[in-house]
Amino acid sequence: MAADWLGSVVSINCGDTLGVYQGRVSAVDQVNQTISLIQPFHNGIKCLVPEVTFRAGDIAELKILEIPMQNQKYSNEQLNDYTMGYGCQPASQQNGTIKQKPASAAQNIPCRGSSSSRYPNQVTPKKSGAKNGQLKARDDECFGDDLEEIPDTDFDFEGNLALFDKAAVFEEIDTHERRGGGTRSRGTPSERPPTYRHDENILESEPVVYRKILVPQPGVKEYCTDSGLVVPSISYSLHKKLLCVAEKHGLSVERRLEMSGVCASQMALTLLGGPNRLNPKNVHQRPTVALLCGPHVKGAQGISCGRHLANHDVDVILLLPNFLKLLEPVTNELNLFCQTQGKQVSNVKDLPGCPVDLVINCLDCNENSFLRDQPWYRAAVDWANQNRAPVLNIDPPPNEHVQGIHAKWSLELGLPLALGEQAGRVYLCDIGIPQKVFGEVGISYHSPFGCKFVIPLHTM
Repeated sequence: MAADWLGSVVSINCGDTLGVYQGRVSAVDQVNQTISLIQPFHNGIKCLVPEVTFRAGDIAELKILEIPMQNQKYSNEQLNDYTMGYGCQPASQQNGTIKQKPASAAQNIPCRGSSSSRYPNQVTPKKSGAKNGQLKARDDECFGDDLEEIPDTDFDFEGNLALFDKAAVFEEIDTHERRGGGTRSRGTPSERPPTYRHDENILESEPVVYRKILVPQPGVKEYCTDSGLVVPSISYSLHKKLLCVAEKHGLSVERRLEMSGVCASQMALTLLGGPNRLNPKNVHQRPTVALLCGPHVKGAQGISCGRHLANHDVDVILLLPNFLKLLEPVTNELNLFCQTQGKQVSNVKDLPGCPVDLVINCLDCNENSFLRDQPWYRAAVDWANQNRAPVLNIDPPPNEHVQGIHAKWSLELGLPLALGEQAGRVYLCDIGIPQKVFGEVGISYHSPFGCKFVIPLHTM
């Protein structure tokens, strides 16, 4: 009766300590109550011994995986397929000693590839075919080596690198390129057609000339734009002559005031935060600008700037002292400013006590230097220096005139003057003087503004 089970493939569960064994029954001893398995697998790994014998007391559960037909023999590969199909957990073997791992609780679960779930103890043989055979051969080639044949020594990187003959490899590459008709040698970059960015011109152009503005009497300073164009400074007398010639050709004082007011207001709006600060969602954070102006044309430029700022929802406070008689340009600009929501004060005490967002200084003028001795002028200078707001100068006087207010930015008109350190960063605005007007005063002029009306200048 026991001989009928010889050759059967069985799975023996010996509990958590010994684990699970699979193999083919080679002997059954009814007297000693033992069973022997050949080609055994322990927890899914092939055992090092060819045969394992179990006592009946060690067996917790025995499952018959397959009963062979008469005269049927199983190979190692077929037995491996049976054992791996029953969810056995792998275990490591070192020096012939089996490290036990608990058997998985999923041993009774059939394989995913099984065609029937009614018989969990029956394994569906794998499909045979040319493709499966190729995959099987590739798996054996990659993973079929015995564990004992794996070397224990580490890979010698230095020794292997010493075997690489770099000179011979490069010589072979050069020989191959010469045979192929190539002219490039090792270390020489290949000749490729030049590539261009989307903003580069593919047509060859003349060399760039950065000094396009030539003045008859260069000033003590020279500036340059962001693109590298050189902008020389001019003297105050030449600047005054330039404005007079432009006025003779139709660029009146009113037009100049309007252009300078627009450019100065655009720069001031940018300094105040631009669209991030001035938008409908920030009506509760309207910026405040203090405008300090004197009773002269440069003061009228500041009033024009304040009018444009007030039209853009900026709180403007204009300081202009009371005088018996003002110049006509100042009166005209003041009348226009009074039509806005801006506020005009004549006393420094009426200016805000807290810091404002920006202070615009238009107090100084070359012709009216005596104003610096007036009490209202000194009080305005003290207020601006004590207020922690940044200061913007509009058309300040040149370096030889001492400025009482320390500015962070200064805006020049047409061409810059030689300004001192107290002027801060210098900017230049285009007030619309034609090119031939520059030529009449002896200036060879080419516009450095490009697509802008206000550009920064850097000291060279």
